Amino acid sequence: MTTTETVPTGLGDARITWYEAQGRPARLVVALSHGAGGGIEARDLRALAQSLPPAGVTVALVEQPWRVAGRKLAPAPKRLDEGWRDLWPALAAAGPPVVAGGRSAGARVACRTARELGARAVLALSFPLHPPGRPESSRADELLGAGVPTLVVQGASDPFGRPEEFPAGEHELVEVPYGDHGFAVPKRAPVTQEDALAVITGGVGGWLDALR
Repeated sequence: MTTTETVPTGLGDARITWYEAQGRPARLVVALSHGAGGGIEARDLRALAQSLPPAGVTVALVEQPWRVAGRKLAPAPKRLDEGWRDLWPALAAAGPPVVAGGRSAGARVACRTARELGARAVLALSFPLHPPGRPESSRADELLGAGVPTLVVQGASDPFGRPEEFPAGEHELVEVPYGDHGFAVPKRAPVTQEDALAVITGGVGGWLDALR
């Protein structure tokens, strides 16, 4: 079952699309926000929203206030965090432990706020370790400072940080072969787009099972 909820925040209305766990009470809520350049229609977010509910996990796809308002540019990181904090009670009200997550900028928000909000864990999709071509401008401190179990799912060809660039730490990492920042794979690659999405859903599903 899918429902949509509007949540007032100090930055305007946010929107949560709920994909309820199927066939049993939810054991977890996985809350996933979008990046700075797109919305909840991203292929990885949609794939997880379809694959996790049959496994007893409710998925909440979160549209931040700036996106709901139709603005094209995301606000500063501090403001993104404020919006996430304000909508967090609506996520926690569902009852089960909440895994905070998102893709790209949404992953950064989840990492920066996880400990203070009491997240069970963090799911970081396409974590932007650095701006393209600028590895010296690392954001590794955000990832390493999450303070809760963390899974990074990263495309092998992501210009914002390839898997081998990530520092050692307590986080786990799933590599998506040939994937770019949006997990798209070239047509000439020996894997299909469906194969890439299966790596994501399988890796995330297995990791969530281990959080029991």
